[in-house]
Amino acid sequence: MLPRQQIRNIGVSAHIDAGKTTLSERILFYTGKIHQMHEVSDRSGATMDYMALEREKGITITAAAVTCFWRDLQLNLIDTPGHVDFTIEVERSLRVLDGAVLVLDGVAGAQPQTLTVNRQMQRYQIPRLIFINKLDRTGADPLAGLASLRETLGLTPVLLQYPIGIEERFAGVIDLIEMQAHYFEGEAGERWVQRPIPTVLRAAATAAREQLLDQVSLLSDQITLDMLTGNPVSSQLLWQTIRQATLDLTLTPVLLGSALRNIGVQPLLDAIGRYLPSPSDRGAIEATDVATQAPAAIAPMPDAPAVALAFKLIDDEYGQLTYVRLYAGRLAPGDTLYNSRTRQKARIARLIRIEVNQRQSIEAVAAGDIVGLIGIDCASGDTLCAAERLVALEGMTVPEPVLTLALTPRRQADIARLEKALQHFTKEDPTLQVKPDPEQQRTLLSGMGELHLEIYLERLRREYQIEVQVGPPAVAYRETLTRAASFDYMLEQPAQTGSAGQFAQVVGQIAPCDDAFQFSNCLPKEKLAEPLAAACEQGFQDAVQTGWLKGYPVVGVQVTLTAATQRPLASTPLAFRFAARRAFEQAFSQAQPVLLEPLMQLEIATPADFVGVIQSKLLARRALLLGTEVRAEVTIL
Repeated sequence: MLPRQQIRNIGVSAHIDAGKTTLSERILFYTGKIHQMHEVSDRSGATMDYMALEREKGITITAAAVTCFWRDLQLNLIDTPGHVDFTIEVERSLRVLDGAVLVLDGVAGAQPQTLTVNRQMQRYQIPRLIFINKLDRTGADPLAGLASLRETLGLTPVLLQYPIGIEERFAGVIDLIEMQAHYFEGEAGERWVQRPIPTVLRAAATAAREQLLDQVSLLSDQITLDMLTGNPVSSQLLWQTIRQATLDLTLTPVLLGSALRNIGVQPLLDAIGRYLPSPSDRGAIEATDVATQAPAAIAPMPDAPAVALAFKLIDDEYGQLTYVRLYAGRLAPGDTLYNSRTRQKARIARLIRIEVNQRQSIEAVAAGDIVGLIGIDCASGDTLCAAERLVALEGMTVPEPVLTLALTPRRQADIARLEKALQHFTKEDPTLQVKPDPEQQRTLLSGMGELHLEIYLERLRREYQIEVQVGPPAVAYRETLTRAASFDYMLEQPAQTGSAGQFAQVVGQIAPCDDAFQFSNCLPKEKLAEPLAAACEQGFQDAVQTGWLKGYPVVGVQVTLTAATQRPLASTPLAFRFAARRAFEQAFSQAQPVLLEPLMQLEIATPADFVGVIQSKLLARRALLLGTEVRAEVTIL
């Protein structure tokens, strides 16, 4: 096992189509993890996009983890999706990572999902590097991208490189710290060549370096002194100052390149080791002692009792694979861990080094690493710890679903299998919710968007061979009355041979009320026996469940029974129940019934530029705007 200082737990995040999966593929190639690069558009797909659906659609759906080595560093790399529908994959990855690479499209700059990912990084205080990608494309402008980082994301970017050419002439980058031109030759850019800066770019590179020194000198007295006295500023001093500023979230280093053209990836790997934190640099994390509920600090010490966070689950035919970040202690196969939420213990059957969709058994792991466990039954966000120190780590933020579909199996035999499949899916993905719809006898599946739900419907077909009918959920309308109305209903069926007939008469009124349903019986027991009174109440309840305007349940009604007539033998509970139901129908039609629409509370986060457009769209849909609030760089409606 490597020392903690030589481990980097990092994620690659970006807006969709910014090129992060292509960048991850280059990282795996240059670190020797793979021997041939594949593109997202290839039939075989990129290495990190291992699911068949990912390769077919050309997008990343689930976060994939892999361990690779660069120089003397171990990189635990997680490639996260860029589509907003799969934001939980970014959320739970950032929860356990120490650093991140935020990929920016060199043409589009900061995009909507870039803001979301940046907010997630800020929530967990993740130091990051910015990689401005696609500088070989028409319209690429790294300086505009730098401005969008400052203005849109509110970061303080520091440019560490200067481009050699731009758009189709983009050929390499200039390192502004060592003042060397970097080129990437060979069929796959594997030959990293350093040469003197081209003469035509020397003045521009010098000006860019001066701007870099001005920014960094604000954080170092020694750099300021060297600049004032005319002494050269050493590269080592610049690296140390930028590293500390990155860890403090004061500065954000910016590097340039084109992953598709194999330009700038190796310097990025050096920057990951040079500027992003190791598990030791992140220090102790906060937890709660399960027994005393007192705050506790978990330091990344290998000799301490084990504490790990389960942040991702994969449930397949081989059982549950649990991705964990080990914050303290050591783990080995055969060890027993306690789930601080369920108080249950479980034994680790196997310890896995996660290699995308491959599983490589390992014998031991120490604090700071990210590994997979087999044999542990838990949920995403659970804390797993040694018996001698039961603590609970802070969980992750799970956004509420925004779209719901109603599912009905095409075959009756698939009902139980559908329930089992959805249980597996919801265990893997906390943003997926399943609820029954008793009114329509269907299953409601809620998720983060159309694409999110479409993926799981496709998985139902492929993995479980379940065909379902899909439609929008029924709107949960309700009926109510707007004024009081009286009823006087008599049920009379004449006696027949062998039967005493049926007789019941109920008199009273219905009126609006605040509760869903109220029943008041004003008659003493000698006037109306208790079984008959109970039958009346049941009949009124039957009526409000049925609805009489459009067939939706009735709410907000009070029924008062003021008189009743009964006959020996002919007045049965069944007769009074039926009479009460018909009496309610008689009065409800005279009480000016109306249909109630459901209300929902909605919160929208948007950049300030779009507030006016969104407000007009909401008002056009009869929304009632309750207020606005400005948080950081976004406005909350």
